[in-house]
Amino acid sequence: MKPMAPKLQPIARLATLSLALAAAFPALAQSNADLLNELKALKERVLELEKKLKAAPAAPAAPAAGQWGMTPEQVRELNRVAVKAEALQDSLADQGFKGLKITGQMDPTWIYNRAQNSGSFVFLNNGDARYTYDNSYFGMAVIDFEKETDSGVKWKLTLAPERGTGALFNGGSILHEASVSLPLGDLQTRLWLGQIPDWTGYEITLPAGNKLITHNLLFDTMAPTAYTGAVLDLKDGKWWVRAGLANMNSARYTSGNNQPALIYRVDYSKGEFSGWGFSGLHGKAANFAADGSYFTVDPVTGESVENFFAAAGKNTKMNLLEVDAYFIRGDWTLLGQASYGSQSGAAIYNSDGVLRDAKWWGLSGTMAYKFTPRLEGIARADYVNNKRNGGGLLGYSFDDGINGIGRGLDADGNFAKGESVGANRYALSLGLNYVFDENTNFKVEYRYDAADQPVFVNASRGDYRKSNQLFGASVVVRF
Repeated sequence: MKPMAPKLQPIARLATLSLALAAAFPALAQSNADLLNELKALKERVLELEKKLKAAPAAPAAPAAGQWGMTPEQVRELNRVAVKAEALQDSLADQGFKGLKITGQMDPTWIYNRAQNSGSFVFLNNGDARYTYDNSYFGMAVIDFEKETDSGVKWKLTLAPERGTGALFNGGSILHEASVSLPLGDLQTRLWLGQIPDWTGYEITLPAGNKLITHNLLFDTMAPTAYTGAVLDLKDGKWWVRAGLANMNSARYTSGNNQPALIYRVDYSKGEFSGWGFSGLHGKAANFAADGSYFTVDPVTGESVENFFAAAGKNTKMNLLEVDAYFIRGDWTLLGQASYGSQSGAAIYNSDGVLRDAKWWGLSGTMAYKFTPRLEGIARADYVNNKRNGGGLLGYSFDDGINGIGRGLDADGNFAKGESVGANRYALSLGLNYVFDENTNFKVEYRYDAADQPVFVNASRGDYRKSNQLFGASVVVRF
């Protein structure tokens, strides 16, 4: 016989106990009439309770969604905060602050130049000191305003007193960039207008975006400063294309010059770690040899005797091409660039009133490695081939003893390789970049410049050398 199921055992024990009690105490057994009376009384009691429940007032409604656990005072305070926030948003929109972003940067710098016998802090120095590789886009103070409207229009105004692009080609203007970008149908197709800094190569103009203090030779001697014009801006997946018409290094061409240049840049992001791009310029640009006044250079300071920007004459045909690429993964950064340029009648060597063409090409590469998450080591190597017709680069149609451009002079003051042969240039930079905090970087750089002719003027003695050395240190702070 199977044992009784566990759930039935308590019921069986209760029934057995009841029977035992009834048998032991028969006097306590109730009649059927008594049971019926008790059931009737219980029923009446239940009905009475139901009536009392119906007569009781209705319970308060449950709190509204989002108010669970809040007191009435807390609910009122939340409502006041919501009203204030909406009023603040309306006020910002009415005052034009909606969609506005303000950023800035500055980089007080110290530069030592051996050939110039100069060790100096460099910060916001004015336009009297012309652009050289030791007086480039550093020592700046920049503030940048960006705004995007509800319609998708983007405004950009970047102010950089003394050291921005406007300071170099537009009479000392503080405007580094002043542009507006209008969407054409969709946000990926835009018309970009105004003053736009040059986009050539792997280095950018402002110091916070570069690993070293100085720029590479291709940036300094082969790239335009800025464009003033209109550009079609297209983005499609991994592709970014910009092309348009513009003045090169001029806010307005002078009389007789009425042909803007074709400018373009194409970028392709191959993946998360690498990409490449190329850019070009074809058209006419200022020729600093075409007005017939040939520039001379002070043998002590290396400065040109005339204001070469103001002395520019007729614009002549120019072609610029460059290709660059990057690879950034883990602790490694690799950057490379190749550039070519030519300009009609812009060479340094001219004879019998004949203006000869200037042609040049160059290579630049940068390698960086992070020793720690904060400390990065950088090495950069540059080469510029500039021997044809005495040399001549973009904006340099004269011998320049500070930048090492043009013909070298020997100990007797004669042209080292003849008056029609320009010097080829080299440069090697080694530096460290330390991230002090999320807004501050410390930079140091040692740079060695050389040429195959003595083209670097020695300010102390007045003679020329084949090489020069530079040391720099800067602090880049941004917000």
